[in-house]
Amino acid sequence: MTIFSSYCQENLSIESKDTISITSITFNPLAPSKAAFYSAILPGLGQAYNKKYWKIPFVYAALGTGVYFYSNNNSNYNRARTAYKLRINEKPDEFDGLNGNPFLSEDALVSAQKGYKKDRDLSLLVTAGLYMLQIIEASTNAHLLQHNVDNSLTLNPKLIRDPANNKTIVGAQINFTF
Repeated sequence: MTIFSSYCQENLSIESKDTISITSITFNPLAPSKAAFYSAILPGLGQAYNKKYWKIPFVYAALGTGVYFYSNNNSNYNRARTAYKLRINEKPDEFDGLNGNPFLSEDALVSAQKGYKKDRDLSLLVTAGLYMLQIIEASTNAHLLQHNVDNSLTLNPKLIRDPANNKTIVGAQINFTF
């Protein structure tokens, strides 16, 4: 024996809407290229163009750190190189020790030059990479600012309990609102 129960609504009224709401979105195709150009001219200017002012201190901190390490390694390289040149010409240098015992040998000065030169070149490469990264970031941010990110499209993760074996399944729910 099978029993079906059903319910119906009385006084069913249907309302139709004739209006369609259209929101106008301004799209500026040159915004990413302007932001990249401004960042190339003056680091951080592209972030200001995108009205992301909080990113500007990070740009200058990153570039300033790279310039600091480049300058420091270049200064130490030049000190070691000058001392090595003076040592070869048998003149006193800043690494001369007491009683004819030098603080650093000629081999140590050559090794120091190589190390500082390698670190200087790496600092220059990292600084150039950070400069390019801030240009790319400004351009990408300007591009992404033009995307529609309202609530008409949502993606929500969900945990669903499987009634067959009572285990939890991870799922996703996508909602479109028209």
